[in-house]
Parts: sequence; C-alpha cells; structure tokens
Amino acid sequence: MSWIQIINTNDASEELKQIYKEIEEKRGKISNIMKIQSLNPKVMKNHMDLYKNLMFGSSGLSRQEREFIAVTVSVINNCEYCIKHHAESLNHYWKDKNKIDNFIEDFNSIEISLRLQAILDYVFKITKNPSYVKENDIKSLRNSGFSDKDILDINLITSYFNFVNRIALGLGVKFSSDEVKGYRY
Repeated sequence: MSWIQIINTNDASEELKQIYKEIEEKRGKISNIMKIQSLNPKVMKNHMDLYKNLMFGSSGLSRQEREFIAVTVSVINNCEYCIKHHAESLNHYWKDKNKIDNFIEDFNSIEISLRLQAILDYVFKITKNPSYVKENDIKSLRNSGFSDKDILDINLITSYFNFVNRIALGLGVKFSSDEVKGYRY
C-alpha cells in the first residue's frame, strides 16, 4: 500500500482511532492517502479538515469544478492515485466515464465550457510553472466571471492537490479499485 509503515485501526492509539472514526463517518471510509499519515495523527486530522473545507465548504465553485481541478492537477503531475480517486468523484457529476478518460488522455480532446477552460488554463500554469503566473492571469479569471474569493479557492485547491500528489508519489501510496470507490460525494 505504501513505502512506509501505516498504523491500522486495531493497532491505533485512542487519538488515532478517534480520527479514523471521524473520517469514516464523514467520508464513508478511510482512503490510503489518509492512512499514510497515521504516524502523525494531528497532521492527518488537520489534513482532513483542510480537504473538507476546500472540497465541500462554501464556495462559488461547484463540487464538479473542484473535482475538475483535482483531476487536472493530478494528470499534470502524473499521480495515478489521485487521478483514479478524483476521476471517480468527477464521474459522479459528469456521469460520462469516456469523457473523463478522454480528458485525462488529452485535455484538448473534449469540449468544455469557457468557465472550465479558464480554470484549466490557470491550473495548468500554476502547476507546471508557478513563477510564470502574473497579475494578468488573475485578471483573465475575473474576466471569466470569477470573484476574488473564487480565484482564491481555485488557487488553494490547485495548491492542495499539488501537495497531495507529492505525498502520494513520494511515499508510494497505492490504490485498488475497491479503495477508489464508495466515498460520500
């Protein structure tokens, strides 16, 4: 499942058991990306809180747009773990696995709204070459109808998935078809 030790529920301290329980109650089950952090329960809890706020909290971005960002960042970083997880989530909204597979293969292979294209352009730039992002990129998002709060959310979600991709890739976090499915969206 990974290249470092993971503490299972049976071997967990009371603190870790409680965190596992909270995650399971909110998400339906515990993902391997959370389990990999079991050696540091406080960080795991803070990580889950950040994830829930970014992906489920109040925002001008729809849940679909947030999952779109997750998939886009993960494809750019070639993070199979996050691609599989968030393509599954995105499919909950798109309900078109072929469209998602085509998007993963080539961003330009599907038709997307101008709003999603604006998100894609920014996400691509900040993930591949963050030092190239300039004020005009923010103006472009504003011109596409995003508020400054929306732009902050796009940036934070993009940055978050760059962070998580590096956890998964850097620690060898693996997935199975069962582990990818069954979460609450």
